Amino acid sequence: MRQLFLLLASVLLSGAGLLAHGEPPAAKQETDELQKFFQIYRYLNRFYVDEVDAGPLIEGAVEGMLERLDPHSAYISADEMQSVDASFDGGFSGIGVEFNILRDTVIVVNTIVGGPAERVGVLPNDRIVRIDTLDAVGLTRSDVPRYLRGKRGSRVAVDVVRHGEPAPLHFVIERDRIPLNTIDAAYKVDDGTGYIKVNRFGRTTMNEFREAYAKLGRPRQLLLDLRGNGGGLLEQAVEMAGFFLPRGAVIVSTEGRAVAERSYSAPADGEGLDCKLAVLIDERSASASEIVAGAVQDWDRGVVVGRPSFGKGLVQRQVRLDDGSAVRVTVARYHTPSGRMIQRPYQNGQRRRYYMDHLRRYDDAVRDSLDAGTPVFRTLRTGRPVHGGGGIRPDLLAEADTTGYSAYYGALVRRGVFSDFAVAYLEKERSRLEKEYPAEELFLENYCPDDALLRGLAAAGEERGVPFDEAGFAASAARMRVQLKALTAQRLFGTGAYYRVVNGAAADHSAYAQALELLRHWEELAVPILEEND
Repeated sequence: MRQLFLLLASVLLSGAGLLAHGEPPAAKQETDELQKFFQIYRYLNRFYVDEVDAGPLIEGAVEGMLERLDPHSAYISADEMQSVDASFDGGFSGIGVEFNILRDTVIVVNTIVGGPAERVGVLPNDRIVRIDTLDAVGLTRSDVPRYLRGKRGSRVAVDVVRHGEPAPLHFVIERDRIPLNTIDAAYKVDDGTGYIKVNRFGRTTMNEFREAYAKLGRPRQLLLDLRGNGGGLLEQAVEMAGFFLPRGAVIVSTEGRAVAERSYSAPADGEGLDCKLAVLIDERSASASEIVAGAVQDWDRGVVVGRPSFGKGLVQRQVRLDDGSAVRVTVARYHTPSGRMIQRPYQNGQRRRYYMDHLRRYDDAVRDSLDAGTPVFRTLRTGRPVHGGGGIRPDLLAEADTTGYSAYYGALVRRGVFSDFAVAYLEKERSRLEKEYPAEELFLENYCPDDALLRGLAAAGEERGVPFDEAGFAASAARMRVQLKALTAQRLFGTGAYYRVVNGAAADHSAYAQALELLRHWEELAVPILEEND
């Protein structure tokens, strides 16, 4: 924040020189406004009754300025930027464990295969009780990474309590780079159909995507799942869209007041040019996800299935400050190849209203009334109509899968009962499950949570303040079994197993099931959608 203060002061000094030579009116107004800010800051610093901590004051002023602008211009603190950088870079430096907090104790849920912790012998279910000289009991979920992460090559000592061992075990672990994968799942649905789930667009996304696509045997049909993908790096989105498009196909363009207009096109024929394609989106798909879905739709390259996307089409330019914080300022807007603006309408300074409008828009999607009064555009190959007005409307609308959902089930999810219960369950039963189901396929085909496990879940819910609801329990029993099986599979075999369970249990009317039906009956179901023309 000191950097920002000095920057303001330097601007004021330069402004004084401009005034001497006849400053333009707009520049004079800018100088006067900065001078006002500087005077208030200086007055508080000199005369306020208590000692002034300038940092929070300046940060609050910056946040206040940005709050008056569009919904996506933002200030990011130095601590937040560390997580942002790790997310975009595709990794961080640490010991390589997935952990949870169970009864005030850090429990190792899983270790990264080949990672530093696994190499020295740390095992799932180990309880970390000391980190260097710090007592780890009582640490919060947000505290733990601060002590386990660190510079690559540095060392951290941990003491763990392990079932069957009479005393804590001591490990010295050398930190190393830990990947943060942006591909959650990649598996074959059947011999000709692949499924790839992308959770965000980071620097490693297309490397991961190409590797996954190759491991699937370059499938003739692909279900690309962008649901819940909030976006990320533009160049990765452009590259993913280009994977399915011919050379020269425009993917996205940008325009803004102070930046030059720019268009991004596929540099060569995409590797997946002949693959039948279905793209899944929902109300949490935003920005880079919308660029991919919009390009696929505008070129009639595949069928977009699901729910209308978020509608975030503003381009931010990020400015890093010396203290590690950053400011993101909107400089342009994204347009799809047909000319649709991805950003949905907003009013400056009305962020709460903007997000509340999104919730109402989500409800409208169920009634399929979003297209009323919106501008109509034409796709670039067949000329079929697509609607503007913000976000990407699916070609095939699929309502949210609420099969077996109840208020009781929702309360268990919101209180974190499922996740914590699965951790406690694996703490006791991991060894038995690993012996009984040594392979993922065996688990997926044969494992089913029994009634006793569901009753244990309900009891855990009561301990967490969720009263037992007999009607809700009966209505959601099947869904609860699926969720428990999925979480158990995730902890035994990885994130991909979670999605195999959840997708495999999806109702016939779900977006996943409808997309598969399109791919399997392409000529009868998908081609008429892509060639629709009024």
